Amino acid sequence: MSDVKNKYEYTQETKNRLKRVEGQVRGVLKMMEEDKECKDVITQLSAARSAIDRAIGYIVAKNLETCIKEAEKGGESAEELINEAVSMIVKSR
Repeated sequence: MSDVKNKYEYTQETKNRLKRVEGQVRGVLKMMEEDKECKDVITQLSAARSAIDRAIGYIVAKNLETCIKEAEKGGESAEELINEAVSMIVKSR
């Protein structure tokens, strides 16, 4: 994906996903400042992590879609792009 990485534009939807995560993290910090129960803090951190994981998957998928379209226009195989996308997702875990 490195050949066409600059062709993917981050949509407002993508940015909004991360803004929600940012709000979740701020909420967790507030919970800590208010000495909320550990279980509740961990529950909210887990939710934030899940949201980040979904954002990663979404960004990789949208970028892969863009890269595959560009590769097809150039008559190239998308197999390497798909392998790279899978690798990025695996590394994120």
